Parts: sequence; C-alpha cells; structure tokens
Amino acid sequence: MTAQSPRPPATPAQALSAMDDLIAASLVGQQEMAQRLGLNVTDLTCFGYVIQAGENLLTAGDLATRVHVTTGAVTGILNRLERAGYVTRRPDPQDRRRVRVAAEPTAVARVYALYEPYYARLNTLFADYAPEEIAVLTDWFSRATTLANAYREELRDKRAPIDET
Repeated sequence: MTAQSPRPPATPAQALSAMDDLIAASLVGQQEMAQRLGLNVTDLTCFGYVIQAGENLLTAGDLATRVHVTTGAVTGILNRLERAGYVTRRPDPQDRRRVRVAAEPTAVARVYALYEPYYARLNTLFADYAPEEIAVLTDWFSRATTLANAYREELRDKRAPIDET
C-alpha cells in the first residue's frame, strides 16, 4: 500500500482490537529485548528515557515521573543500570544535592544494534503513509499515551480492588 492508496474502512472497535494486538506484541517484544540486554522491562524503559533525553541529562526525579514510580524505586533501577554498565551518575552543576543520569555510549550502541533493524522496518512502514496521515498517527499516539498515563494514575489513586461481580 502506498500513500496514494485508499485505506480500508475500519470501525473504532476494529481499531481497538488492532491496538490491543500491537500492545501485546510490543509487551512481549520488550520483554525479549530486555532479556537479550540482561535487563528487566522497567530498567530498559528507564534507559530508553535516558537515551531519549540525550544531552539534557535527567534526574532521578525526572525518571520517576516519566516511568510513574517512586524516587526510591528509581534509585534501585539506577543502581542496577549502573552496575550493568548502562548509566553513570553525574553531579548536577546547578544543584549539588542532585545527580543527573548519563547513558554509557557502549550501552547505547548495544541497544541501538538491537533496535535499529526493527525501527528501520517501522520507517519503511511509515513510508507507506502521506505526511498528513503520519501527523494523524503522531497526534493519536501522543494523545493515547497521555490518556493511558492519566488512567493509570486514576487507578493508582483509587487503590481499590477490582469489583468482580
């Protein structure tokens, strides 16, 4: 299918089903990727955020916010990532009480080597879409992520067991 080809019609229910399939494949895939790298999924996710930040080094608090865990949990994650050679901690030049987290270049290279073939395939898939369609996809992914994070926070705030009636 090319950007000029019409898209098949779909209902919201079909879109949700396709999204569920993508999420399931992604969860299993992330687990396998993490295992290949000697990490668990949460640690890999945190490392992904560290890579994404680039030169704008994150603090432990930044990571806790992004992954939606406590700062205590992030300390354990950072300890594991540091021991495994994925990150180093650097003093914050503006606030000596804080540290910033930097990715180790060799670890970044290992992660890129694992993910690049998959991302190349995704880029090939994106090439089938017109720029306007990619804009819609990007908007949807961003808004769905915000919605998912908000719902997860709602569930955490409730902390009530699920009604099984």
